[in-house]
Amino acid sequence: MTAAVLSAPAPQAAAGEPLALETRDLTKEFRIGRKWYSSGQPLRAVDGVSLSLRKGEVLAIVGESGCGKTTLSRLMLGLQQPSAGEIFVGGEPLTNVDRKVFSRRVQPVFQDPYSSLNPRKTIGEIIRDPLQIHRIGTSAEQNAEVEAIMERVGLARRLIHSYPSQLSGGQRQRVAIARALVIKPEIIICDEPTSALDVSVQAQILNLLQSLREQMNLTYLFISHDLSVVEYMSDYVAVMYLGRIVEAGPAAEVLRAPRHPYTRALLSSILTADPGLGLPEVNLGRGFPDPLNPPNGCRFHPRCVDALDKCATVMPRRIVSGSELIECHLHDTAATD
Repeated sequence: MTAAVLSAPAPQAAAGEPLALETRDLTKEFRIGRKWYSSGQPLRAVDGVSLSLRKGEVLAIVGESGCGKTTLSRLMLGLQQPSAGEIFVGGEPLTNVDRKVFSRRVQPVFQDPYSSLNPRKTIGEIIRDPLQIHRIGTSAEQNAEVEAIMERVGLARRLIHSYPSQLSGGQRQRVAIARALVIKPEIIICDEPTSALDVSVQAQILNLLQSLREQMNLTYLFISHDLSVVEYMSDYVAVMYLGRIVEAGPAAEVLRAPRHPYTRALLSSILTADPGLGLPEVNLGRGFPDPLNPPNGCRFHPRCVDALDKCATVMPRRIVSGSELIECHLHDTAATD
């Protein structure tokens, strides 16, 4: 399989099959501090993001907190409207797709399994809700589907009458996954699905997601700040910084031979299991810049140890080669000083 992270409309998949999910120059701008006498300051949380994802793939979006990952996922779920750009599902513009049809094809798994579950409903009711909303099957058939998906995600049938507060964090996340899968969607958008869990439970949930992907031929968009998780889960990686994709490509290449200084800095921050190695050295310079007042030129240059003079004034070009993308003056051989 091949994937692309592009600055232009993505090509069709093999044999004319449309892309599962695609964005073209997607932008989302918020107004902060809006008053009756002022329109407020603009904050561009997502800035010209173009991504494509083919059926059966896992594309991971990585970056620090505040880089725009969650806003991007909410746009792709249709929970927020973009300020500019387009989103396509199965080759069709999202604006042309009926909301219920879209939700049958694309489902979310959110970060906090406790806050995303209705505390007043039992586990069985929570998982059954999508079937009832979409009027799928009779009551008996719905009950059978609920029990089947609970078994598939590793939830004991005896929990069907329990409430979220009676479950562990890992069990609650399994409920969230079961709820997303019970209507058999094609695409799952996972927004930091393991960050609220203990390390041992994280591994169980990641293994479950991988197993479900194979069993149900799922396509994942995986949002995370944890590069070790991304390496385990993903086929392709897109690195996001202050709303822009600065590097992207096959996971093995991006994570083993990163080209952008920001990607290298993120990789250097990963903790190891060897206590003798101590804490990693993180080469990220000054703190995260103010998104309301982003730096001129390359947005990463104030923190970049390899910054050139022109990085402070000139925005780097977006260079696309096959399935790889880089946005950095250090790798722009065609640019002139």
